[in-house]
This record gives sequence, C-alpha cells and structure tokens, in this order.
Amino acid sequence: MSARWVLPSEAESEVRRLAAAMKLHEPAARVLVHRGYRAPEQARQFLEARFEDLHSPFLLKDMERAVRRLRQAIEGREPVLLYGDYDVDGATSVLVLQKTIEAAGGAAAYWIPHRLRDGYGMKASVVEQAATDGVKLIISVDTGIRASAVVERANELGIDVIVTDHHLPEAELPPACAVLNPKQADCPYPDKNLCGAGVAFKLAWALLEAMKWPAARRTRLLKSLVKLVAIGTVADVVPLTGENRILVKHGLEGLREVRNPGLRALLEVAGFREGEIPTAPQVAFRIAPRLNAAGRMAEASDVIELFLTPDPARARELASRLHGLNQERQQTEAEMLERIYEICCQKPVTVEDKALVFSGVGWHRGVVGIVASRLVERYHRPVFVLGEDPETGVAQGSGRSIPQFHLLAALEAMGDLFTQFGGHRLAAGVTLPAERVGEFRERLNVHAGTVLRDQDLEAVIELDARLSAEEVSDVSVGEVLKLAPFGFGNPAPLFGLMGARLEGAPRIIKDRHVRLRLAQNGAALNVMAWNAAEALGRLSAGAQIDAAVTFEEDPGGRARGYAGWTAVLRHFRPAEG
Repeated sequence: MSARWVLPSEAESEVRRLAAAMKLHEPAARVLVHRGYRAPEQARQFLEARFEDLHSPFLLKDMERAVRRLRQAIEGREPVLLYGDYDVDGATSVLVLQKTIEAAGGAAAYWIPHRLRDGYGMKASVVEQAATDGVKLIISVDTGIRASAVVERANELGIDVIVTDHHLPEAELPPACAVLNPKQADCPYPDKNLCGAGVAFKLAWALLEAMKWPAARRTRLLKSLVKLVAIGTVADVVPLTGENRILVKHGLEGLREVRNPGLRALLEVAGFREGEIPTAPQVAFRIAPRLNAAGRMAEASDVIELFLTPDPARARELASRLHGLNQERQQTEAEMLERIYEICCQKPVTVEDKALVFSGVGWHRGVVGIVASRLVERYHRPVFVLGEDPETGVAQGSGRSIPQFHLLAALEAMGDLFTQFGGHRLAAGVTLPAERVGEFRERLNVHAGTVLRDQDLEAVIELDARLSAEEVSDVSVGEVLKLAPFGFGNPAPLFGLMGARLEGAPRIIKDRHVRLRLAQNGAALNVMAWNAAEALGRLSAGAQIDAAVTFEEDPGGRARGYAGWTAVLRHFRPAEG
C-alpha cells in the first residue's frame, strides 16, 4: 500500500527530561512526549490509570433525577424494562444494569431487537407491549437519544423513560424523565467519549452510591461489572484515552480471574487459557466478533443468556453457537468483499471518487458494517455498504469513515433521502428506498468532494518516534507495552527504524508470514511481518529499508523461555537516500 510517512518532530530535550523524571528509557518517553504527555504528572496519571481517577457519575446531567426514578422503581417493585441494542456495546450495557438492579433488590426484563427483523433504534410497538405487560419504567441503553416519538408514546401510555446513550443527539432531546448522555450540549461531564456501556456503568455506580452501599462492597461489584464495560468499550471503537483507558485497563486485568460461566466459556472458545489476560486488540479481534456474530447473524439475546446462565454446560453450548455464527459471518463477509472487489476491478476507484456506496440485492445486512470497515482500510475514504430487499424495495446498511470526514453531518445534509438514519462521526446507518441508492451515491460523492482533498484519500503512516536497534531491550520494550491498552485513540506506538539493512534473505513461515533480521549501527533486531509474504518475499539480503515497527506481547514465547514480546513490521519503504 502506498502511503505518506509522517516523521515525529524532534523534542530530545523534553524526552530526556521526562525520561529522567519518570525513570524511563527514551523509547517510551518519546512516545509520551509525542502524544502530549510532556509533564511528569500527566505521564504518571496516564501510566497509572487509577480506578480512583474516574469522574463522579453525578457530573452527568440528569443523573440525580435518573437515580431517584430508578430507586423508586426498585423500592416499589415496579416492572422495569431495559431496552438495548443488538451490538456488543448494547448487550454489555443491558448486562451492567440488569446485574446492578438485581443486586440492589430489584428485577428488570430486557429487550434486544433483532437486527434484520426489528432494525436499529427504539420502536413504538415494543413500548406498547411493555405497557400491556405492566411496565412503568423503561431504561434505554446505547440507544434512544433520537427516539423522541417513541418516548412520547411511552409517556402517553404512562411509562417513564430514562435514556442512556452516547450517540450524537438531535437539537431537541427526547421528552424522557432523564437523559444521560455526555454528548448532549449542556452536559458538564468532562469525558465525552464514553460508550453506551460506560454510560450504563455510571448509572449503576450512581445507584449504588445513592443506596449508601459500603465503599468496599460497592467497589467489588463495580470492578466485576467493569469486565463487561471493557469488552463493550473496545468493541464499540471509542478512544482508549481518559476514562475509557482506565475502564479497559482494569476490566482486562479482571479477566485474569473469571467466575461467570458464560464469560469463561467465551474465553475458552476464543482460545484463551485460564489465567491469561486478553489484550485490547485480542478483545477486538477474538472476543467481540463472536459476541457481535449473534446480533449480525441471529439473535443478540443469546449474548445476554450466555452471561446470565449459571449452568456451565449451557454456557459452553451458547459459546459454541456464537463461535459457529462467527465462522458463518466470516464466510458471508468474504463473499461480499469478493463481489465488491470485482465491481472495483470493472470500474476502478479513482481520486474523483471521494466517497463510495456499494449496494446489492440480498446482501446480508448483518455484515455490511464490517465490510464497510474493510473497504475503508483498503480505499481510505468514506464507504457505505447496503443490502437491498426486493420484496420491500428498501435498502439498508452501514457506513464507515476516515477522521477527516464527519459521516453523520454528511447524512444530515441530505436527510430527505432517508426514512431513517443515525450514528456519529466515523460510523452511521441508513435506510432508504432502493430506487434512490444511485442518488445517494452521487450526492454523497459530491458532498465529500467539498470536504475532502486528494491528499486526504492517501493513507498516512504517522510514526510516534524514531528508534535505533541498540535501544531495544526487554526493559525498554516492557515500558512501551505499559502504555497499553492499545486501540482506537491510543494505538500501539509505531517506531521508525530508519536505514535498516536486511541481514540474510526473508524467511517465509507457513507460506504467509515473514521473519526478518534488521541490522542498524552494529545492533540487530528480529522482526515478524504477518501475512506479508507477497510484499516482502521480493526483498533480498542487504536491502536497505525504513521499517515502521510496533511491539506486541508474546505470552507464548515467555512460557517457552523466550522474550515476552515480538517486534512486528507494519510498513516499510526503501530507505531514504
């Protein structure tokens, strides 16, 4: 992939000062300075990520009102309904509140929509059924911020609604008895990047605090719930900075010891040994897809049952089902991508195509979002993928974007096209008549042309720091790995090993992977390149390259007596000069 490399600015005096103050080696100090943690106190707070540094939940607007109404429901034994969403964030949000309400002495039923049958968002029919069932309080989780009409209908039926959400609101908020969303304009909450599970966690925390639980008991339950919050946060691809970093760090550490039969079974089918702590990327690529597969291919309620069942045998059965659904999702995704690549071969993507819209009859709507993500990675521009239903004449699907293009703002500029749409800057969903897909394609491309420049469509390799091979040691790499959890907003540091010489020919492993030995200034570094045999197989011994490398934990290597880390080649180019 051709890409523009962006080298870090030199700030060696700051790096040396921070390294001395923090007792760090310079590679980690360079990353901290590059990412804005220049003062020792800033760097220390980032590295420690203390649970005690989380903000009070009562800083969220409407929190006191929400807690008051929820306590009234619990104490009055009122039927409560948790209205969730079908993705991992929605399911973990439901679980966080269901477990908390139960621990507080109440009980709550839940509703998870079926992606294909019910679609996204709250529906009046569900509220009407809840009224028939005697429900007096609905709590939406990871949804509801744009459901004004549905909330109005609930009010008409004598049902109070607490909206907990993190998506961007419209100018007018739903008429709920409380709206918990850090993104609403007048909410003073300091961290705007919580996901749905994070907002639900704040409500759970506030409820326990209002009930005067002893601090030790409250902390035990919250640290149990934060395991779910960590999974939801990573899966929803929100920035792993600020509070999200704290929640994910502590949640992942909690996965070392898992008693819940469903979570234990899920970790087993995902290939984790008992006592092994998953990294955030492993959650993103091995745990979250299995949970998301339920909502994409079948019933997301299976995820709720998985975590609620006390029966280990039933948990293993459900985990195996999710594993199978994920394999089915992978096959469906591969077939859809193959078809889209065929389309792009027939009509190649050019710089005139600032945004792309692909649509096909019968394309599975459960995988269009992840296919759009793959296409953004390949073409580096906004992409929508839609599935058309010939019986209803409706096209429905998802879009993903690049940081320079605000997807929801673009949809709002052409809102007349859609029967329904919503989302945020980097991800959105739409429903529209299939006959208007061509118009959508044209208008989105025109709008993108007014926002994006040609250089915005070029992939950028932004290095955090330069690195020399002689600086690499178990200690210096260990310090770099302490900057984890890595993910969106806090990616694994990318180091530039500039002017490195290839010692010997690349060694191909399993026909796909490559092991390289790179020499520089009298020192050498062994580097792995995953799935790169085609790109690297043409290099010969002695080749001079600039290498962009990251470091990954390698618990398997550590167990065999080797270093507990691996250097990984992410990009390379011929050495400058």
